Amino acid sequence: MSGNSRAVLLFGGFAAVLGAAFYPIYFRPLFYTEEYRQEQKMNRTGIKQEEIQPGGMKVWSDPFNRK
Repeated sequence: MSGNSRAVLLFGGFAAVLGAAFYPIYFRPLFYTEEYRQEQKMNRTGIKQEEIQPGGMKVWSDPFNRK
């Protein structure tokens, strides 16, 4: 019984660490889209897309623009 509980604790701890690592990277932006949209708008002020875009490439757009 001790071996099984140790394995469950090990895998459970691994899953918890993985979840804690992915929350700020993936899940938080999904839940707080308006906050991230405002942050990106503030970060991109003063940037002219046409001046920094390499020739022949499509201009980047808002990553939160959902259809």
